[in-house]
Amino acid sequence: MTDKTVFPSLPTKETVAPHFLRALIAEDLRSGKHGGRVVTRFPPEPNGYLHYGHAKSIIINFGLAAENGGHCHLRFDDTNPLKEDVEFEDSICDAVRWLGYDWDEHRYHASDYYDNLYRFAEWFIEQGLAYIDSQSAEEMRATRGTLTEAGRESPDRQRPAVESLALFRRMKAGEFPDGQYVLRLKIDMASPNLNLRDPAIYRIRHASHHRTGNAWCVYPLYDYAHCISDALERITHSICTLEFQDHRPLYEWVIEKLADGGLLERPLPKQHEFARLNLTYVVLSKRKLIELVSKGFVDGWDDPRMPTLVGARRRGFTPDGFRLLIERTGVSKNDTWLDMSLLENAMRDDLNEITERRIAVLDPLKLIIDNYPEEQSEECFAPNHPQKPELGKRSLPFSRELWIERDDFMEAPPKGYFRLSPGKEVRLRYGYIVQCTGVDKDAAGNIVAIHATYDPDTKSGTAGAETRKVKGNIHWLSAAHAKTAEMRLYDRLFAVPFPGARNPMGDTAGGVASNTAETVSADADGEVAEPANKEERNYLDDLNPNSKKIITGYIEPALAEAAPETRFQFERQGYFVADLADHTKETPVFNRTVTLKDSWGAGGLLG
Repeated sequence: MTDKTVFPSLPTKETVAPHFLRALIAEDLRSGKHGGRVVTRFPPEPNGYLHYGHAKSIIINFGLAAENGGHCHLRFDDTNPLKEDVEFEDSICDAVRWLGYDWDEHRYHASDYYDNLYRFAEWFIEQGLAYIDSQSAEEMRATRGTLTEAGRESPDRQRPAVESLALFRRMKAGEFPDGQYVLRLKIDMASPNLNLRDPAIYRIRHASHHRTGNAWCVYPLYDYAHCISDALERITHSICTLEFQDHRPLYEWVIEKLADGGLLERPLPKQHEFARLNLTYVVLSKRKLIELVSKGFVDGWDDPRMPTLVGARRRGFTPDGFRLLIERTGVSKNDTWLDMSLLENAMRDDLNEITERRIAVLDPLKLIIDNYPEEQSEECFAPNHPQKPELGKRSLPFSRELWIERDDFMEAPPKGYFRLSPGKEVRLRYGYIVQCTGVDKDAAGNIVAIHATYDPDTKSGTAGAETRKVKGNIHWLSAAHAKTAEMRLYDRLFAVPFPGARNPMGDTAGGVASNTAETVSADADGEVAEPANKEERNYLDDLNPNSKKIITGYIEPALAEAAPETRFQFERQGYFVADLADHTKETPVFNRTVTLKDSWGAGGLLG
């Protein structure tokens, strides 16, 4: 298997793929490694909205803790005051709860530990394990070396500890401008792992923090703050994505030194990496998501086409659909690509089980039953779920004039067409058998109405109605009773599997960065900072022009009463949800979540 294999086919519903973290935790419990405890954490930076990839991390961390009688901490990595905001914290909390999890009293912030982090930094200086560096960011970058060339020591590396300590305290006191000094650990400038080449752990940043205000003007960097926060919270399993595999030696170095110095309690947490969720037809880069929103290519962060969790919720995706995807595709260390159809099929399978059925006509054409009394109407009955009789039936009004789908009629049908055509009979689902007798056309020759007659002895559910068999079966709504609704037909935001990449299996595929120190950012949640010139062409050129279509259709009368976020299967149409923001009784709005079948057609294995 290659590093970038694409899996387009969906396992069966019963399939549960391997999950190496489950096996690892089971062995730790058996050996008593952490005293029988399982404590995980989900540590996002509150600088944006969570996306599909975060759903996997949330499900893994909260799920593993729950399965083993432990708990999962929600910890905000709020070490960068320039980008973080309470709005993002609130949205993250909402997303975690929407997925079905809660942290109880275990909600924390990296800023809770600023005093500890600063005190530990002074200890590193006192032990000769850290120093103040006056090099600029560009100079540090130039002397850091490459994967094949050792780094060069800073001129300040041998600065006396007492001098570094005094400078560090002056930094904290606000005496220096941003960028004048940084605090670096003294590890090994010749290490083959670039993360160990004297990493910076504190920088000056004169900015108001959304929690601590102006109390601090020096802030810790993620690689330093994260591992210490884990240790202070007594995390047992620090689970993160593969982008941070090369950071694990630094994680261990920091907390091992502090534990050796008696500042942290053993046993220490252990970091374990898993492959993140790489999906085709989406981009997950924060930079790109911000660009899509800010330049108006989508209608906001909660646009149902966006791969954000707020967008997924508004589209009608389900938490159990995400869980089903993770169970089917497994949790491993193999960095693979999953075709979007895997996620869509997981949603279909979940929605098929949980959604009641309703009728909607999206492209209406009038059907007039000439031998049905003009003023008469009656009730027909349809099951709310064909596989769940316990959910009962609902009433559908039937009358002389109906709405049917335009493509359910053809004036000159091809062979094998079993829907309505001149002289042909079909069954109106849950109603009567009708026979087409003619059409009405406008001056341009367009069909504006169909005429038919009905057989009053063929009403579904009545004695003898099933003795007459016809091949065609179409849905309908009473024109006198149906409600008008706005239908938003959503599809994939991008038209190609790997937006912006010419070579789908190369390093540019989907904008995924490699695991080198230069390309991995300091985000808590595994967000990857893409290097410059990574794309071979503009990913915006791959936007799908048909990703959103708004039409006006008709719905069953009771659907107008549906609460926002209520999901349904519109028979023969797909799965729809009452829009979370815009749906009202007076102006019903439904979003298409997914079609009934995969309309894209997944190809073969790539790799």
